[in-house]
Amino acid sequence: MTDARESDPDAKDPLSAGTSAARRSTVIENPAEASPEDHRVRRLLQHTIDLPVLASAVQAQDPADAADTLETLVDGEAADVLEEMEIKNAAEALSHMVGPLAVSVLEDLVRDDPGYAAALIEAMPTDDAADLLQLSPDPVGEAILPRMSDAGRVVLRHLLAYEEASAGGLMTPDVLKIREEMTVTEAVRAIREAEAEEETHYVFVVDDENRLVGIVSLRSLVIAGPTERIADLCDREVAAIPPDVDRDTVSMEFEKYGYLVLPVIDAERRLLGVVTVDDVLESIRAEGTEDAQLMVGAGREEMVFSSTGAKLKSRIPWLVVNLVTSSIGALVVLQFEGLIAEIAVLAVLMPVIANQSGNAGQQSLAVTLRGIVLDQVNERIAMRLLLRESAVGAINGMIAGVLVGSFVAAISLFSGSDTWRLGVVIAISMTCSLTVGTFTGTALPLLMRRLGADPATASTIFLTMVTDSISFLIFLGAAASLSGWLGLG
Repeated sequence: MTDARESDPDAKDPLSAGTSAARRSTVIENPAEASPEDHRVRRLLQHTIDLPVLASAVQAQDPADAADTLETLVDGEAADVLEEMEIKNAAEALSHMVGPLAVSVLEDLVRDDPGYAAALIEAMPTDDAADLLQLSPDPVGEAILPRMSDAGRVVLRHLLAYEEASAGGLMTPDVLKIREEMTVTEAVRAIREAEAEEETHYVFVVDDENRLVGIVSLRSLVIAGPTERIADLCDREVAAIPPDVDRDTVSMEFEKYGYLVLPVIDAERRLLGVVTVDDVLESIRAEGTEDAQLMVGAGREEMVFSSTGAKLKSRIPWLVVNLVTSSIGALVVLQFEGLIAEIAVLAVLMPVIANQSGNAGQQSLAVTLRGIVLDQVNERIAMRLLLRESAVGAINGMIAGVLVGSFVAAISLFSGSDTWRLGVVIAISMTCSLTVGTFTGTALPLLMRRLGADPATASTIFLTMVTDSISFLIFLGAAASLSGWLGLG
């Protein structure tokens, strides 16, 4: 494969062919700073785009930076640039692009040349290719898969059969493995000839039927004698996971035990693939963003680049639900219409209490969700957690209630009004409302998990419904009950 810099007169190779290996200088780059290739691409994008020149410059970038460049192009330009690049470089750049944009580019490629799109998918790491096809519409996969080689198609179909949020969906089948009957010399030769793309410090040992029997470090192979057998070197105690384990569990195992890689095996202990720590980090980031969106009723897969139709499809149902739930609070207020007409200041104070209750509930919700994600919350401590959060809400409510109530009472006395007693009602209502808010914020994700749903699903929508309606009911109900004391009876 020809390096783009060989045909680019503006590019400078720090290790030129005329320099002896002994005199070559070490080049250390700061990944946080733009490279010379990045600066050159920016200059090209500021002028009329010469497609071959731009493709050559993009190809010289790091794949992640090349993906950033492609994401700035519009109207099929990214697909045109990829078609001008070496297939391997194009595949790496496409695999680093944001999912929805990568899908859009892949759709353009399929329209232009489905054969090239298939070759591009086949050149990608198989786990990345599977992830991209899972995000793509069915017609894209139907156009690409038949044009792939038999071996590549079989591997991809195998990966696509697993749930995306499972160990099988995270794993790559590119495994560095050797046979237990090999000698060290034979194993080293097999490793050199292997096509596994994932970097690892370990090699997995399998038997004749591809069953996992052990693991050996590369260091052990380096220091072992050439005639020693792998069966005598490998560690027989190997941690492995089945393909149907959900990604949250996989992430917790990596975090708990500090794994760099975990093999995935089937019921017969056959080695299916490996999950690496970089896959887990990407999964954790995706899970965090999905939970943040689910909390407010946005789509799990929605991104800033998603189409208008996709955004509407994911948001409208929850907006309708929010419309219904918010009406409950309005109905509560409607029941006290006469009271509010007599004490107009109630209309001013209601949102203050509801807002404080909602904020307190959000705090408890965030803490509880984090505890669930980190596997710190189980059935045994759930009740204690509810009681503790409720106590925190009650104490915070008393403090906030005293502050607001004192302020209202002071304003009333200063202005000569006889509504200072309303400050007492506010203090009581604030205490009760914040207790309800923290209890609800803790209970909602626990209840959703008990029902088998994602604990984050539209949690803020339901939390707001409860805190608003209950806060209004407590405050207005207390004012109505004490109307005689407030001077209304």
